[in-house]
Parts: sequence; structure tokens; C-alpha cells
Amino acid sequence: MPEDGTLVIRLGYRGAEFAGFAEQPSVRTVAGELRRALETTLRRPCELTCAGRTDAGVHAIAQYVSLPVSGDELSLPGSRFMRSLCALTPDDLSVQALYRAPAGFSARFDALSRSYRYRIAASQARPVLAWDHSWWYRGELDVEAMAEATRPLLGEHDFKSFCKATSAVGKPTCRYVSALDVSRVCEAGEELVAIDITGNAFLHNMVRTIAGSLVEVGRGHRTPSWLAEVLAARDRAVAGPCAPAKGLTFVGVEYPKLTLSPWE
Repeated sequence: MPEDGTLVIRLGYRGAEFAGFAEQPSVRTVAGELRRALETTLRRPCELTCAGRTDAGVHAIAQYVSLPVSGDELSLPGSRFMRSLCALTPDDLSVQALYRAPAGFSARFDALSRSYRYRIAASQARPVLAWDHSWWYRGELDVEAMAEATRPLLGEHDFKSFCKATSAVGKPTCRYVSALDVSRVCEAGEELVAIDITGNAFLHNMVRTIAGSLVEVGRGHRTPSWLAEVLAARDRAVAGPCAPAKGLTFVGVEYPKLTLSPWE
């Protein structure tokens, strides 16, 4: 079947009941649920490419997935296509928008940057609406010190210290971080600490390990200058703990302008 174009899907999901994005045998995954819905709609096998694989328990509000399409598939009405996918997917997966892209487009390889938000409920009081998508840290955090500690991580560096050790073996660990901020935010009436990060790509557990390391600074166990030492060490054992998965949300992807157009 010739590739005449590419279907791109923007989707969100609550990660609690998924064993991550990538398909695995005998467990429930985001890719598995979406693939089955697409195969029912298109009546053929489908192989998906995503902007970034998320681990078990991690959420997404704007994950992007691409799939080559051709022939009559290109003339499917967008509203009908959307209704079909919404009907065939479970309640914890949301197909949010459909786009067209040129043949050969890849949600993974054409991405210019990816963004995540890590949420922390830093309080003795149990979070209410943020319970399922934040890390409840039972104490106070010095957000200003955490923000200061982010500065050495901006730019292009070897982030081996922040990568799951077994995933770093024999693989390049340099990445470019274009933005990294720590701030206090109010969402649905609750005060949270948000760590927002954007980069060209991320290593396995990189964002969660950065978050866990920043909390070590915020709780006063480390000074803001410690993050520079961790980065320079290129040793996972030197960094802080990997923060819980449920606090992490994949929030967006940037693609070259004019690459995606609405599927109408």
C-alpha cells in the first residue's frame, strides 16, 4: 500500500492503569488500546509511532502519534473518524484532535522539542483533585532554591547522571534542555509546585530524576549548587531519587510550522 500521507493523532491519557505507552505482551498499554481502535476503524493492521514513550503511571495531555495512510483513508471525514475512535477507546484515553501531515512524517523524528510538567503537592494536607496527577510531598519546599538549582541544566549537556543506569549503557546521553522552570501554581483551587521542562529529547527517567533531585534542594538537604556537581559526575548514583511516576505529565510537542493541518 503506497504512503500518500500521514494521520497524526493528538491524544491524552491518565496513566494510572496503563503499563506505559509502548505495547507489551499481556499488559494494558496506551499504544495497544489506540492501535486496536485504529485497526477496527481502518480495517487493517496499524503500526504507530509516538513523539515520546511514557513509562507506567505517567500521564499525557498532548501526546502525538503518527500512522501512514493512503487511498480511500485520506477521504474519511474528520468528524466521523473522530467519533469512531472516541467510541472505540476507553475512558482513560482521550483522542483530542486529528491532523494530516505529508507522507513520511514521523511523530518521533520530526519533533523539534518535547515538554513535560511535574506536579508536587507540597503540604501536610492531602491533595484533592490533584491526587491522581501529583506527588504528595508531606512538607514545605523552597521553590526559589529549586529554581536557582535548575540553571546549570539549561543548554546541551551529558545528562547521564539523570538517566536510568541500565538504559545509559552504550547509548549517547547528551541532550539539549531549552527551558526549565520551577514555580508555584494554582490548579482547580489547589496550590502546587510545578517543574516545567522542554528539551529536544529526554533520557529514560530523566525528567523524574531531575524532579527528585530538585526536591532534595527544596527540602534543604542539598544546596542549589549541588545540581552542577551531579551533572558533572555523569553517575546516576550521585543524583537524587526518581520522583513518582504519577506526578509527571507529557504536555506538548513542537513540530516545524505548517507541517500539521486539521483533518476535516
